[in-house]
Amino acid sequence: MAPRPTLSTSLSYRDPRAAIVFLEKAFAFELTLLVEDDAGAVAHSELAFGSGVVMVGGEWSDDNKSPASLGGKNTQSVHIQIDTDVDVHCARATAAGAEVFAPPSDQFYGDRTYRCRDPEGHIWTVGQTTKQLTFDQMAAASGLKISGQA
Repeated sequence: MAPRPTLSTSLSYRDPRAAIVFLEKAFAFELTLLVEDDAGAVAHSELAFGSGVVMVGGEWSDDNKSPASLGGKNTQSVHIQIDTDVDVHCARATAAGAEVFAPPSDQFYGDRTYRCRDPEGHIWTVGQTTKQLTFDQMAAASGLKISGQA
């Protein structure tokens, strides 16, 4: 068994089995763990992408719901960093049923990104680094104060 990632996210879906299929088709995630109950319903699953993992399961409490059950509301979005052509990735996600609401565009920090919703309304951002920029270059391009550890 591969080492567990130090950080992952967990998403609730009305139909976790359909979500798994979507994530495989749209984003090339790989199903690494599937736990089913006695009736064959998905109790828990894990899908890998690079060194990251997203956990997918059903709605299991009033506080763990799909955006589809909450009028489309989200409290988080998921970011995927790729090293392949983001425009091609966007076309693949669209063909799989993603609703692209921010088409691929170049960002001040050196990435080209797009944003989409999956069929149940979770928000995903996909980015590809196209230019390596310093904080000073990012600040100059954006007009924002940017600091941190490079």
